Amino acid sequence: MKTGIMGGTFDPIHIGHLLLGEFAYEDFDLDEIWFLPNGNPPHKTTDDSGISLADRIEMVRLATEDIPYFRVNLYEASAQKHSYTFSTMKALRGLYPDHEFYFILGADSLFSIEQWKNFREIFPSCTILAAMRDDKDAESMKRQIHYLNDKYGADIRLLQAPLVEISSTTIRRRIERGLCIRYMVPDIVADYIECNRLYTGGRTEGDG
Repeated sequence: MKTGIMGGTFDPIHIGHLLLGEFAYEDFDLDEIWFLPNGNPPHKTTDDSGISLADRIEMVRLATEDIPYFRVNLYEASAQKHSYTFSTMKALRGLYPDHEFYFILGADSLFSIEQWKNFREIFPSCTILAAMRDDKDAESMKRQIHYLNDKYGADIRLLQAPLVEISSTTIRRRIERGLCIRYMVPDIVADYIECNRLYTGGRTEGDG
């Protein structure tokens, strides 16, 4: 079983995340893509947006439910402490020994991975798929891949993904300004955000 791993806070999940998963699935002949909402990431405060983990998980579930090879995995969401990539991948390898894991990350992360906690332990646990969204970055990414491969024995491959200039931050800001987010997120996610008044400050205490 060849399994792609997409981690993130998904606050909210958007079409850029889904396209990245789709291209990884197609280009590397994967069997499944697992989306891992992060409940307690070490690099950011998840409650900055005021959105609960349950809402973020539900949006990921809604966005992926009609794609048979997309799955939601709650390993990191259920963690009581900070979730680090090295420990998550080690745990997944132990839980699913028959799976061959492909960890999907963006170009920025490829260049900063040496700053990640215990980053050397990531490389033996998975193949890394580094998303290149712009052809002009190809040479610098190839140099970084060769560097990491040579120095740490990493198995890193380029993932050619479409250039989608959308971020969760942009989406949240548009919602705050009362602007449309259609075409940036799946319709079912847009409906969920609107019905639950997410990112507007409109949800009241006790809302589901």
